[in-house]
Parts: sequence; structure tokens; C-alpha cells
Amino acid sequence: MSRLRFIALEQAASRGIVDVAAPSKKVSDYYGMNVFGDEAMKSYLSSDMYKKLKAHVQKGETLDEALADAVAAAMKTWALERGVTHYTHWFQPLTGSTAEKHDAFFEPSDNGKVLEKFKGSALVRQEPDASSFPSGGIRNTFEARGYTAWDPTSPAFIIENGSSKTLCIPTVFVSYTGEALDHKAPLLKSLALIDKAATAVCEYFDKDVTHVYATLGVEQEYFLIDRALYFARPDLVMSGRTLFGHTPAKGQQLEDHYFGSIPSRVRAYMQDLEIEAYKLGIPLRTRHNEVAPSQFECAPTFEEINLANDHNQLLMDIMEKVAERHNFKVLLHEKPFAGINGSGKHNNWSLATNTGVNLLQPTSKAKENLQFLTFFVNIIKAVYENADLLRASIASAGNDFRLGANEAPPAIMSVFIGEQLTEVLDELEHNGNIKIDKGDNMYMKLGIDKIPPILLDNTDRNRTSPFAFTGNKFEFRAVGSSANCATALVVLNTIVADQLKKFKAEVDAQIEGGKKKEVAIVDVLREYIKQSKAIRFEGNGYSDEWVEEAAKRGLSNIKTTPHALEAYLSKKSRQVLVGNGIFSEVELEARVDVMLHNYALKVQIESRALGTFAMNQAIPSALEFQNKLIENARGLKELGLKEESEHLKDLIKDLSRHVNAIKTNVDAMIEARKAANELDTHHMAIAYCEKVKPFFDVIRYHVDKLELMVPDDMWPFPKYRELLFIK
Repeated sequence: MSRLRFIALEQAASRGIVDVAAPSKKVSDYYGMNVFGDEAMKSYLSSDMYKKLKAHVQKGETLDEALADAVAAAMKTWALERGVTHYTHWFQPLTGSTAEKHDAFFEPSDNGKVLEKFKGSALVRQEPDASSFPSGGIRNTFEARGYTAWDPTSPAFIIENGSSKTLCIPTVFVSYTGEALDHKAPLLKSLALIDKAATAVCEYFDKDVTHVYATLGVEQEYFLIDRALYFARPDLVMSGRTLFGHTPAKGQQLEDHYFGSIPSRVRAYMQDLEIEAYKLGIPLRTRHNEVAPSQFECAPTFEEINLANDHNQLLMDIMEKVAERHNFKVLLHEKPFAGINGSGKHNNWSLATNTGVNLLQPTSKAKENLQFLTFFVNIIKAVYENADLLRASIASAGNDFRLGANEAPPAIMSVFIGEQLTEVLDELEHNGNIKIDKGDNMYMKLGIDKIPPILLDNTDRNRTSPFAFTGNKFEFRAVGSSANCATALVVLNTIVADQLKKFKAEVDAQIEGGKKKEVAIVDVLREYIKQSKAIRFEGNGYSDEWVEEAAKRGLSNIKTTPHALEAYLSKKSRQVLVGNGIFSEVELEARVDVMLHNYALKVQIESRALGTFAMNQAIPSALEFQNKLIENARGLKELGLKEESEHLKDLIKDLSRHVNAIKTNVDAMIEARKAANELDTHHMAIAYCEKVKPFFDVIRYHVDKLELMVPDDMWPFPKYRELLFIK
């Protein structure tokens, strides 16, 4: 096995830089070339059909058979001209990845030949096998029927894989009995909900607002390691993270990697990735080194959430494919290496109107700032009231290792808004009874004219906050790097929409009671500021003091996924998620079951992998070295050098101690795993968390000690210094 390590090291050290060529010198010449977007629709659809399709997308008008056939024909013509041979309904099942089943663009004819065909019925709906996808008990294995249905709000695109080209049609995925089995269907429902709720509140300020769109910009963090080194680390192959490995002398303590010069080989990968992203209309704008060695980040311009989430799922897929061309492996696990930063997926979330206004953009105009404060305060209130549900939305086996460790936000949900906005809310809260004058001065006397004119920088940044206001948006930093953003965004959209509905009901009631609109709005906001103050925190989220302070404030600190997921099934969460029509009771319970089962399986895989590698590779390497030491000690004694052999005895004893500890703990871990496997899904997940997982650190400690003791040429696995610093 150590031979494989040194072969991998030799390959990694001798890699060249892959040449990368863009289709054109200007990005604008090829941006979106593989997307059936608005420009393609105009070119390949008749004017009448184009208008009908836009009306269907924008106004929700009925999609009739004629329109479906016209769009299908246009898509087919466009795709065939570009060398596409197959099409697929591209969907996002509850596996955590995307799914696709390819069908050819032809049908046999009576004369033994084939004709290229693609009807509207094939565009609108397909029937993939649903039996083997996670369903939380909604579908039995012998009940296979499920449906994918076209989502016209997200454009079709072409995926290139060598000479193969496939037309991908974004779709939702539902069971035969109608329950959602994917991430997109509830996301679309939550977007419709927040559109309606936010638009209703906007009517207080601007009657021209008819739609509100939730927007998203995703900062994607990831690690890149050499492909040969990856395959020489079986723990990475099996679980996506290193289950053992001693901390190297140099990690990230010099802080020299962050924003440093991008290594040439990595730069070529990034350039290649950006080219592929641009072809697919993914607006990647930023690339840089992250804090940890071999950690990097890319980030796009914000888009409407449904499209942004589709693009992020697609981006993770092409990141993997492009990495193969450069002999890299992308690690999207939240914590692939111990002792250094993990990776997140920062969700920059905001609300925008059809009139072009960012509702989270403060201005120098007091009247507009009342609208800003209305949404700002309601969002904070929503997070306060549903903090445990928001924590549950980012729960995963990988994120449990990341939250609260090495610059990741803690598991305690809190909101950072900055010093200046804190002063504004404090002033509004304490601005007792006020007299409302007519005219523009009315807003000045509400105590809301203090927001400074430096609009985008009126808050500092707080890397320790899981939910921070960053100038004109909230940054939900706690989402894990491998996650489908939809899980967190469904919750965020829904809790904000639910809160806005409550706000409007309270304001309307006060207006009906005789208060002026502006007075009613401010009075309700003042109460919300008081009620939600506990969730606001401006300090260091990593500190022990914050843990104590958060407990005093009544904020939860739920550190593990099985316990965090319980929040989904609380009475309050059911009222929010089921009461607003995002999930049925059956769908909600099924999703929690899927997430618990997924957690248990991931810990199970790590447990089995750790036990196997420790017993079959780490221990044999240690025993091989120990036998050499024994022979050496025996030789020294035969030469009459008994005293000189004593230090070897101590080393032999230490090796035995670590080997015995590994064997004892692996055996105990196996028994704990067997017991966990006998339980129902919920209790199995808890047992894996509380009874199996604790063995990981113990076993790892002793394996890592062996790594330090066994000679380098006998250790079978690439070490951290090799994985992180060979680029």
C-alpha cells in the first residue's frame, strides 16, 4: 500500500499545466451559447408562441398542447443544430445530487429508418423510475412510478461531455400520488409564497409593485487535490473526507494562502471551469484562494433564486468534470481536513421588486427607508421566531464537523446587522409616542432618518455570524458546501413570507382601528424590534462567552443533525411549512425521515471505512515496523548492548499500546453499529450520532500517533502535507 502512495506522489509532483482555450477572446461572444434562453426562444419560436411562453412563465397562464409542441420543436431544432443526440429531464432528487435519464431524439419509422422527433408531451412530462430514489416511505420499492414535469422558468441547456451532447430540461420530480420527491418543487412553492406576501406589504409604499423576486448569489468554497493522491486515500474515496491524518507542521497559521497568488495549475482549472460555466449562462465573476491550503472559492453574480440554485447544482457537476481534465479532484465535503477551515456555501439572499428596487437596500431618503426597515425588521423577526427551523435547514453529517470550527459560524443561530443599523433600530425602538406631520417631514419625525448615505458599507462584516446583513442583502453563511441550497432557501423564504403575512395583518388591524398607515407600520416594527432583540449579536460567535450569553438569551445551540432535524416536526414548524402549503404532513415527515436516514448511512459508511483502514492498513504497517524494532533490539542484546536497546523497548511498547487501543475501539464501534442498525430511522440516526461517532476521534488519535511513529517509507497513506501542499 505504501508503494501506491509513492507512485501517487511521483505522479502528482510531475503534473503539467493543461492548456485551456476559450471559444472566443470575449466572454460576451460565447456566454450562454449552450442555453435555450430568451435569445434562442425569440429566434426559434414564432412571435405569437414566444409571447405565449413568456406569459406562461411571468403570469402563470395555462400551457396548452399547441404551445408545448411549438416549444418542443424549437428546442429540438436548436439542439440538433448544435450536435445534440439525446435529451433528458434534469431533476434534483433527495439524494443530494442531480439525476438524468437520457433518451435519443428519434423514433423508428415503418420503413426501417428513424426520424428525429420530440413532442410537447415528452417536453412537459416524463416517467423515470421512482422506486430507488429516497422517498421517506412515500413510495414502496415495488411501486416505481414517478413523474418529472418541465419547469419553464429555468431554461434548458446543453451539457457537453467529450463528443457527447445532451439537452437537459430542468424539471420537478413528484410521486405517482403527487407528493414532491425533489428539492425544486417546494422551492418553487416558497418563491410563489414570498412573492405574494412581500408584494402585499410593498403596496403600503408603491402601488406599482406587482411582483417580488427572491434573489441569490452563492459563494462556493471547495478544495482541490491531485487526483492520484485522492485515489491513494481510501477514506477520501469512501466518505469525501480524511478520517485520519496528523496535522502537518504548517497548516493555515501563517495566513499566507488567503487571497494569495493562485497556483498556475489551479488557475488553468479555474479558467477552464469559467469557460464551461459561461457557455451555460452561469455568471461566475469571482475566483480566489481561500483561507486553508488548497482551498478555493468561486462566486457568481446574483440571480433569481430558482435559476441561481439550478446553476449551483450544475456548477458542482461541471466542477467535477473539469477537474478530471486537470488531474484534480474537487472536494465539496464541509470538512475534508481536520484542523483547518472547512468549506461553506454562503447564500447571499435578498428581495427585489419588478420595479427594480432591492428591498434590502437602505437609501438616504427617509421615505424609502421606512420600506427598507419594514422588510429588514420582519426578516430579523422571522429568524428569531424560527431559529431552530433555520438551524435544521443546514443540518447534515458533513456540516456537523464544520459549524463552529475554524472560522465557520457556530450552530447557534444569530443575526449580525452592524453598529450603525443597531443604532437605527435602537432609536426606532425607544422613540415613544410621536406626532405625525403631513408631508415629507413626517418620515423625518419617525426617527428613521439616521441611516448613513454610504449605502453599501453601512455594516462591518462578521465571519462568525451565521446570518449577517452585508449592506444590501443577508448572507446565510451556515449552509454547507455540498448542500443543495434549496433546503435552506425553502425554509428562509417560507419563514419570511409567513412573518410578512402576520405583519400585514397586524398593520391592517391597526389601520382599521383608526391609526394612520405610517404610524401603524412604525408601531408594529417597534414591537418586533423589542421581541426579536435576543437574536441580534454583534460579537465573536466563536467565543465561549457567546455560548453562555446565547443560553441566557434562550437561543438554542443544537450541535448535531439528528437533534437539529427534530425542529422540522415541531408544532410551530408544521404551522409554518404545512400551513403555508409548502409541504403536506406526509411530505414533511417523509423528508425528515430521508434526512435522518441519510445521516445514519453517512456515519455508517465512515465507521466501516475507518475500521477497515485502521485494522487492514494502519495496524499492519505499525506491526511491520514493530517487528523490525524487535529484531533490532534482539541484535543489540546479542552484541552485549542491552542498555542501548532499552529505548527500542519503549518504542515497541508505545506501538503496542496504540495498536491495542485501535483494536479495542474498533471492536466496540462495530458492536455499537450493530445495535444502531436494529433501530427505527430516528433512533438509528441518534445512535449513530451518540454511540458510534464518538469512537471516530478516539480511533483517529491512535492512528495519527502511529503515523508519527512509523517510518515515512512504510506509511501507506498520503499525508496531510502531501495532500494540501502538492499542487
